[in-house]
Amino acid sequence: MTDIPRRAISRTARLASLPLGFAGRTALGFGKRITGMAGDVISAQVQERTAEQLFSVLGQLKGGAMKLGQALSVFEAALPENLAGPYRAALVKLQEAAPPLPAASVHKVLASELGPRWRQRFKEFDDKPTAAASIGQVHRAVWKDGRDVAVKVQYPGAGDALVSDLKQLGRFAALFGALQPGLDVKPLVTELRERVVEELDYTLEAKAQRAFAKAYAEDDEIYVPSVVAGSMRVLVTEWTDGTPMAKVIADGAEDERDHAGRLMATLHFSAPKRCKLLHADPHPGNFRMLDDGRLGVLDFGAVARLPYGLPKPIGRLTRLSLDGEADLVLQGLRDEGFVPADLEIDAQAVLDFLLPMLEPIAKPEFRFSRAWLRGEATRIANPRSEAYQLGKKLNLPPSYLMIHRVTLGSIGVLCQLEAKAAYREVLEKWLPGFGD
Repeated sequence: MTDIPRRAISRTARLASLPLGFAGRTALGFGKRITGMAGDVISAQVQERTAEQLFSVLGQLKGGAMKLGQALSVFEAALPENLAGPYRAALVKLQEAAPPLPAASVHKVLASELGPRWRQRFKEFDDKPTAAASIGQVHRAVWKDGRDVAVKVQYPGAGDALVSDLKQLGRFAALFGALQPGLDVKPLVTELRERVVEELDYTLEAKAQRAFAKAYAEDDEIYVPSVVAGSMRVLVTEWTDGTPMAKVIADGAEDERDHAGRLMATLHFSAPKRCKLLHADPHPGNFRMLDDGRLGVLDFGAVARLPYGLPKPIGRLTRLSLDGEADLVLQGLRDEGFVPADLEIDAQAVLDFLLPMLEPIAKPEFRFSRAWLRGEATRIANPRSEAYQLGKKLNLPPSYLMIHRVTLGSIGVLCQLEAKAAYREVLEKWLPGFGD
């Protein structure tokens, strides 16, 4: 493979090679099982083959296909354990690696972006990539001044690939529904379509990373590597050593996972206040635990720009819910557009719907877990449940869509970590309206 398959017909053919027949037959079964209803057991071998094929095709296509796979991978914690294993293994691969581009293709991009004498900018450059992302891959190198650096190189044809993928992926919702029952993929694809094209311009990513680095300079909990150089399709930053978050999830001791979880929550809620940005790609491949205990944060291609920080009504309504103020909560949700103005609905029923979701901050400490997330998924996604019926009546205003998705993704990582921490304390410090 010399570059990304660009033409829509070529990429659609590869997407079509995914086991859609399998997905169509089993999505209903997966959905029934996660919602607690009866369903036939699916062969573990079939699941494993399906997962491996999913990784292979999404990884080779890269672009929007791989990005959607990465976005979905953080939700694997909601799957029942007997169904999650094969998909977890394949999706973790998507988080950390993908089939690499040949060195010759990488060199062409570097020459185009940094000039024909690009090698003179480096003392050393490793042609073998250390990581692969949805629209680029990362190489380790030594900058001309002796600094160890990470060089992110955009795949040739990434722009065409994104446009093609985001037109086609909506047709394959059944496949992704098999991976995450209860997840409505269409809004996710729509949001990706609207925002992901920004990631093609690495100068925007460099600007966001510089803002984060400045906001967390000398911070004793969060570390953001400095930007060294950049262009539209190449970004050079200081190299970050550390333990990948995926390894902490898999092998970390309890205290290590707890510490990582608290820092993840701190980043999520503090960044909008400190730099008016929200890191919007919370999959484990973007985080490292440094030897000094700090959380290393990578990849700022996907950010939400929040010039006024997180909306104050989020904190206010969260606190009112915990205080049991059902009528005030309902009115606040109407004001923000979560409850249609003409919908007659019982205020206490709405509060009862919300409170289980707020359990992690209802007490001083809480341990996230896959079991807790599966329980919430079952409660909300089971068509027989009152929560499901009520949830269908509520709206998600477009202005909250990105914040909602990133929060869910962060919760998914916390559940993978099974991390215990004082999350309420984090909100009291950083979430506007919550501690007032």
